Amino acid sequence: MNFIKTTEQDSLYNGLEKMSTSELLTNINKEDKKVAFAVEKSIPEIEKLTEQIVLKLKDGGRLFYIGAGTSGRLGIVDASECPPTFGVSHDLVIGLIAGGDTAIRNAVEFAEDSKEEGWRDLKKFKISEKDIVIGIAASGTTPYVIHALEKCNHNNIITGCITCNEKSPLALTAKYPVTVIVGPEFVTGSSRMKAGTAQKLVLNMISTTTMILLGKVKGNKMVDMQLSNNKLVDRAEKMLVSELNIDKGIAKLLIKKYGNVRNALKNYTNE
Repeated sequence: MNFIKTTEQDSLYNGLEKMSTSELLTNINKEDKKVAFAVEKSIPEIEKLTEQIVLKLKDGGRLFYIGAGTSGRLGIVDASECPPTFGVSHDLVIGLIAGGDTAIRNAVEFAEDSKEEGWRDLKKFKISEKDIVIGIAASGTTPYVIHALEKCNHNNIITGCITCNEKSPLALTAKYPVTVIVGPEFVTGSSRMKAGTAQKLVLNMISTTTMILLGKVKGNKMVDMQLSNNKLVDRAEKMLVSELNIDKGIAKLLIKKYGNVRNALKNYTNE
């Protein structure tokens, strides 16, 4: 196997401590500009994985993200934003991180090196063939993630991954790999930078496209969003004003009566 870990290769820049604030910011931005183009090249892979996710979720399955460190945190962020944004159950998209909840805020030493803990974490949710699991690891070498996906494969659970190294062990393990080659980091080996940005972009694409295809968006509006603060209530009212050509007062009454935009649209049309 010809595996080159580009995320760990020496930075294209040197003498960072000698650069001015402007030079540092400009060069970081220069590297960040490369990320979206790298993601673009991976759209065919992202499409294949997303189509599998939609099929599983339509059939009553769940989507799991599993990762360590920055990658694990990114998965948890994406999973946690699905219920308020799209009104889905907290049990539909689930993020798992090596070291458990403690690792969300603090590094848990050697948690990512466990070859058993990832599968144990998945089994706590009674994972089955109805579900789908995406391993997230910039390096593509994280044991916690790789061995969890191997167990999934053995148990006929569909697997995908998001990684930033071509032909990595993780990419070779996942049935539907997504590999985004962003190249060396500005600070050598700091994969929370370009690699982390790439993973965040891919996660946004996957979850948003999935939810749209599941019917959780109307037009371009989040009609199923949870109205958990005044900003979102105001946004919901404005949606109704625009969609139904009514005044703000009536929109307020509809939101208060029906609880969300979708129900208000449906029942107002039928009234």
